[in-house]
Amino acid sequence: MAPTILHLRSETKHLEHRSALTPATTAELIKAGYIVNVERSPERIFDDEEFEKAGATLVPEHSWVDAPKEHIIVGLKELEEEDFPLKHVHVQFAHCYKQQAGWENVLARFPRGGGTLLDLEFLVDEHGRRVAAFGFHAGFAGAALALEVWAWQLNHSEPFPGVESYPNEDALIADVQKAVKEGVAKAGRLPRVIVIGARGRCGSGAVSALKKSGIPDENILDWDMAETAKGGPFKEITDSDIFVNCIYLTSKIPNFVNKESLQVPDRQLRVVCDVSADTTSPFTPVPIYTVATTFDKPTVPVDGLASGPPLSVISIDHLPSLLPREASEAFSHDLLPSLLTLNDWQNSPVWARAKKLFDEKVATLPESALQK
Repeated sequence: MAPTILHLRSETKHLEHRSALTPATTAELIKAGYIVNVERSPERIFDDEEFEKAGATLVPEHSWVDAPKEHIIVGLKELEEEDFPLKHVHVQFAHCYKQQAGWENVLARFPRGGGTLLDLEFLVDEHGRRVAAFGFHAGFAGAALALEVWAWQLNHSEPFPGVESYPNEDALIADVQKAVKEGVAKAGRLPRVIVIGARGRCGSGAVSALKKSGIPDENILDWDMAETAKGGPFKEITDSDIFVNCIYLTSKIPNFVNKESLQVPDRQLRVVCDVSADTTSPFTPVPIYTVATTFDKPTVPVDGLASGPPLSVISIDHLPSLLPREASEAFSHDLLPSLLTLNDWQNSPVWARAKKLFDEKVATLPESALQK
């Protein structure tokens, strides 16, 4: 039986430095009999040579398009918005299963070309728990940025400037600690932060960043399902300086906060970090903004507020790329047991569940999307 060939594509999303495969996981796959082709990439946090030393074959950027149909294309973030049909099996995050804007155009490319999407966001074990997720580092980076934005807003009238990836966690925390000191000098106190979803991967990452940045326990309101069971909107959010939303939703619940709840005269809230960043999803519990932000422009203001301080929203959908090496290493390590079964993915429970979900979502496509 011929070895299975995996093709790691170069990411095209601006400032996306993470990778679904690392040199370490690549070496393990090769040891298990896989052939791994790795596209050269100027953006990836790992040097091309690191993959070559691990035994991978380096290939040109974007060569996945012309790779043989039986090669499995491994990526991270969504493909560029093109219209040509997709013939391969793709392993990636596609952001098209929750009725996001343009979802039908993204998804329809797969059945139109005879391809398959195995979406990393929906790879789950027999208990429904995701086998690998960037949640911890998403929450960590989101809370860290939220602290920086809080301090910046207190000392500047212009929008928070663009940010870049950090080489490691220590460098990020050093910057955040410096910013917090500047904010405290202006406010006369440390910020109060509410984290919703605090018991999950994402929320635990957010709480970890807050504590490492010098925010004491008494200033952190760590909420989860028990605290939100009564249904929002919640006054505790507008009473806080920062709100970090770490909730992942696939159905609608009462909003945690909305435009009406923000109009209270005693609002303290200055910064919202919506880590889920489901900007256009009908399920969002934070319907106070409509613009996805980026590393270049990390915040968007909430307009129409009658009183109180300005309010900024962070809604970056690839927050873990602020710490790309550590985030990639943790994610790829957790994904490796599933990657090792890609040579028989149709019969592997994790991938078979992903294929079943793909088929179910394809069945909901409008006929017009399939006939382009």
